[in-house]
Amino acid sequence: MARTKDFDPDAVLQRALDLFWERGYEATSMADLVAHLGIGRASLYATFGGKHELYMRALEHYTRRRSPDPIEMLSQPGPALPAVRALVELYTEESIHDRRGCLIVNAAGELLPGDEKVGRFIDANWASLETALASALIRARAQGELAETSDPRALARFTLVFLQGLRLMAKGHPSPGRLRDAAAQALTLLR
Repeated sequence: MARTKDFDPDAVLQRALDLFWERGYEATSMADLVAHLGIGRASLYATFGGKHELYMRALEHYTRRRSPDPIEMLSQPGPALPAVRALVELYTEESIHDRRGCLIVNAAGELLPGDEKVGRFIDANWASLETALASALIRARAQGELAETSDPRALARFTLVFLQGLRLMAKGHPSPGRLRDAAAQALTLLR
């Protein structure tokens, strides 16, 4: 007969995510995870696999629990350009107020180019956001919100790179004025 777990795997995964987010992958040992999560090493391995598997699950959990979901924000019916602007403003304010930065950007800075599995995950994540941005900007151009001469795909790539740069800035001591001025300048391209 299978033994029942004495813990909630989703709650444990969230605590692991929080620890990886605070310390990073390399600075978090299995001993740290066992102590922080409050479960035995054998249970940790049996439920999540090793440290790297747990980290990948934490990255997946992070993207699933994002609220508001950027892809959903950009996919709403109606005018598209306000959704893109709202996303830039959201990332700006989150970057100002959350010094942990973005877990995906943190993973890119810490583990790339050496970790192919994390690299594929990050590339897929960013490609999804770029596609959603491009779709929204194509709609915006079709609806007359952007100039007909605008290149929605190039604007989507710029916006993606800009948003991830904002997240990276959050890791330091971000000046709210610097980030808001940069966002205002980026938004001038979205006319």
